[in-house]
Amino acid sequence: MASSTSKAFAQGLIDFINVSPTPFHAVDAAKKALLKAGFSEIKERDAWGGKVLSGGKYFLTRNGSSIIAFAVGKLWKPGNPMSIVGAHTDSCALRLKPVSKRTTEGNTFMQVGVESYGGGLWHTWFDRDLSMAGRAMVRQKDGNIVSKLVKIDKPILRVPTLAIHLDRQEKFEFNKETQLFPILGLISAELNKDGPTAAPEGDEKKQNTEEEKVEKPFSPLSAITERHHPAVVKLISEATESQPEDVLDFEMLLYDTQPGTLGGLNEEFIFSARLDNLGMTYCSIESLIASVEADDALDQEQGIRIIACFDHEEIGSQTAQGADSNLLPAVVRRLSVLSGDKDYDFASVSSSTSQASTTDHLFSPTTTYFEESLIKSFLISADMAHSVHPNYPGKYESHHRPEMNKGTVIKINANARYATNSPGIVLVQECARDAGVPLQLFVVRNDSSCGSTIGPMLSAQMGMRTLDLGNAQLSMHSIRETGGAHDVEHAIKLFKAFFQKYTALEPTIFV
Repeated sequence: MASSTSKAFAQGLIDFINVSPTPFHAVDAAKKALLKAGFSEIKERDAWGGKVLSGGKYFLTRNGSSIIAFAVGKLWKPGNPMSIVGAHTDSCALRLKPVSKRTTEGNTFMQVGVESYGGGLWHTWFDRDLSMAGRAMVRQKDGNIVSKLVKIDKPILRVPTLAIHLDRQEKFEFNKETQLFPILGLISAELNKDGPTAAPEGDEKKQNTEEEKVEKPFSPLSAITERHHPAVVKLISEATESQPEDVLDFEMLLYDTQPGTLGGLNEEFIFSARLDNLGMTYCSIESLIASVEADDALDQEQGIRIIACFDHEEIGSQTAQGADSNLLPAVVRRLSVLSGDKDYDFASVSSSTSQASTTDHLFSPTTTYFEESLIKSFLISADMAHSVHPNYPGKYESHHRPEMNKGTVIKINANARYATNSPGIVLVQECARDAGVPLQLFVVRNDSSCGSTIGPMLSAQMGMRTLDLGNAQLSMHSIRETGGAHDVEHAIKLFKAFFQKYTALEPTIFV
């Protein structure tokens, strides 16, 4: 049986995942947790002079799907080190196509067209109770267009399998383009219910012919109710407290409505969607908050503690909000020159060519504070790891078989698919020793392919020392994954110790 403390950590993760069916919701949940813990929101587009001060706690978002939070030590000076934990907010999912409206031959079923996002185990999405969530762009009464979160809290979609009597194939195979269409409902039922109706395709042609007689205002795209089932648009408008005609566009992901839960004989497991990688996102957020919850937590801190949770890791990270963008480098660059002086005028100094003394809390744009901070800093790339599978033991290297609830897993690869090296292992081991939590080591077999993370790309881009790790799990990229309930506590305590101890450890480990 998990201890009450360990169970509380695990339940906290489950609650976080249950309210976060998309990266947009995960960032929103993170913002709420950070605000409750006393962090203040800042904007990338604003000047930070006089706003970001030593001893302060802040966060910013990009695209509503990536978030960076940081706490500035009271003894911070420009060029000092930073301790960073990086994770990602996205998971493999099915996404509604820009034109999602589908009907079957004979106009029987309403269906929606979907795209596959990332390398999911798509067969696990069949015969699940699905709904959709994401964000919608909505026109308000004042004419402004805003982004609103959407989460339809009921099962409305399903991808049905074909009965075995009709196709006795030895292994389950399907075409992702033609056989992964979820069913939304029956056209006859939609036509017969009260309210807006979805006409069959034959009737649509007649209706369109009649509407052609009425002059319509020019629209660059076809109406949203022509691209998507009107019933879908209506659901989204209700979720955003708007009218269907005010919903201009949306990004919707499908998700499994079955909530995550503790499982196993002694509640030693977590059964949930999106453990990869909301598991590490949650642990990074909670550890940063825990590291600064004491009133004097930042009094002797010389560095800056940072978490960076990116979108789009599952598709390569090469987007404006991905890890392979300028998001983290830009934030680190701005932080590296912060003086912490509330009367400090960044704009005037940035436009000046004069050299300034650091003792006056000023800096010159020609100094090397950014490079100094990078070389002194350390990044933990936190992404879930593979647990040994009891039914496929031959898939794992015989001496590197991580187990759930045995501690966070350090991931190593000779071909640099992970960024881990020996100095990093020593540093994280010292943090784990201080936190009293176990660690494990993992490498893939030489005859097996190896995934990758945000670690190698960020370490190459920034020249920062980096280590890859994550908690062990089964069924990675499935719609329903399995993790260890105890490992949530292990990771949070490890990251907390890393934040609290890094600036003291950093100068003692030389390379």
